[in-house]
Amino acid sequence: MPPISTEEAPLAAPPARVGALEPLSIPVFRMLWSTWLIANVCMWMNDVAAAWMMTTLNNSPIWVALVQSASTLPVFLLGLPSGALADILDRRRWLMATQFWLAGTAVVLCGAIALDMITAPLLLALTFANGIGLAMRWPVFSAIVPELVPRTHLPSALGLNGIAMNASRIIGPLLAGVLIAGAGSVWVFALNAVLSVVSGFVVVRWRREHTPNPLGRERLVSAMRVGVQFVWQSQRMRAVLLRVAIFFLHSTALLALLPLLARGLKGGDAATFTLLLAAMGSGAIVAVLLLPRLRQAMGRDALVLRGAIVQAGATAVMSVAPNAWVAVPAMFMGGMAWITTANSLSVSAQLSLPNWVRARGMATYQMAIMGASAFGAALWGQVATISSMRNALLVASVSGVLMMLLALRLVTDPQDEDDVSPAHEGWAANPPAIKPGEEGRVLVTIEYHIDPARADAFKKVMEETRRVRLSQGAIEWALLHHVGEPSRYVEQIVDESWTEHLRRFGRATAADITLRERRLAFHVGDGGPQVNRYIVQR
Repeated sequence: MPPISTEEAPLAAPPARVGALEPLSIPVFRMLWSTWLIANVCMWMNDVAAAWMMTTLNNSPIWVALVQSASTLPVFLLGLPSGALADILDRRRWLMATQFWLAGTAVVLCGAIALDMITAPLLLALTFANGIGLAMRWPVFSAIVPELVPRTHLPSALGLNGIAMNASRIIGPLLAGVLIAGAGSVWVFALNAVLSVVSGFVVVRWRREHTPNPLGRERLVSAMRVGVQFVWQSQRMRAVLLRVAIFFLHSTALLALLPLLARGLKGGDAATFTLLLAAMGSGAIVAVLLLPRLRQAMGRDALVLRGAIVQAGATAVMSVAPNAWVAVPAMFMGGMAWITTANSLSVSAQLSLPNWVRARGMATYQMAIMGASAFGAALWGQVATISSMRNALLVASVSGVLMMLLALRLVTDPQDEDDVSPAHEGWAANPPAIKPGEEGRVLVTIEYHIDPARADAFKKVMEETRRVRLSQGAIEWALLHHVGEPSRYVEQIVDESWTEHLRRFGRATAADITLRERRLAFHVGDGGPQVNRYIVQR
């Protein structure tokens, strides 16, 4: 399915507004959304139980904050390889494998606790192993959502994913709190294992047909390189990644220190911690239901800025909150700000990604979130250790707003929306007759004859062409101008191999075809531009 996105002028609005719950009428989306809900319940149960257990093993702020870092750092470290594999392999099987990995990690953690072998370093190590499962799961799930719903339903579908995430933020901590209080932490991780297995078998029911690429699977390293190139060449993705990194770098201060904040409130205990998480989740759910109207009322960057301001206000209030009566409303508003900002940026990222690179693109998005969260948790935990939790939260709230204002001002997001739907089946489905008998890099030259009076306009179009060629996987690009013939220009492209040369054509989008027509309109010679292909000799 073609991707979708948010705009600065109200989001690419469909002719008729799609209701917030309407994607649930699609059976396959409903089934996999249920899986996502269960998976996130497991995630929150694990994170809450691990964070609370750490306060009993070592209650230093830096150790408690490191639980958040251990959970999120693997997504930063492994997100891109996982995203590349999700684009290369059968997404259904990959999603199943991630669920069974998480179940296995929970079983090991259960055993360590039951045998009284758990220590603070071991808890961090097993939390890191659980984070590896999350790193494998998030890119593939992000990539399959646009396959399940029509283009007009995507913002609502992503909003429902936010509801699943935040409903789990309520259900997971409640289940964890009840089990910790009544039976012990080991039963939290046992239930986590059971639910992970159940959700894995639900995925088995998904009858998705995987269509192998006629050119064969991409090599992992090459697929990762192409994914990075695409993101780097996309101005919109660069803007989204900067905004989301700034937001989560600062908003994670509140979550990372929340167990200690809960203990510090009047009468604070595990139930207070659970209540605060539930309040944040409730605020997020309410915000998702309001998002369709919010998108019509203001643009994406306006939503992001307001979300950052409200999040900063909630963090500042939590720094001085004396009891739950003050803390709960602050966490509720923080939850609303969190989902509004995250959903707006997620939809914008989805809209800028063609299907062939979607998992890799969303992996970089998740890497930005988790890398910022992991670094932020360690940073604000250290600030709290050196100074105080109040100072750490106040600094995070002020710097979060200032840095977001700076990012919005200096790194703009283009307002025109490219059509990233596939242009055609591509050469990958019908390769050209040329079959070189030797291996090596492929050098392509395309010779144009241009009216010198239009040279400046041609060069601007060729700069766009450079971005497209590199985003499709070319490893080098140059535009040559003949010294003795002012009208003669030669575009030079280098591909990694003949197979990668063919893949590049299969990745063309409707926007790329439009750009090609603009480029060809400058050519004044007889026939089209002359194209030559060479194999670079080793």
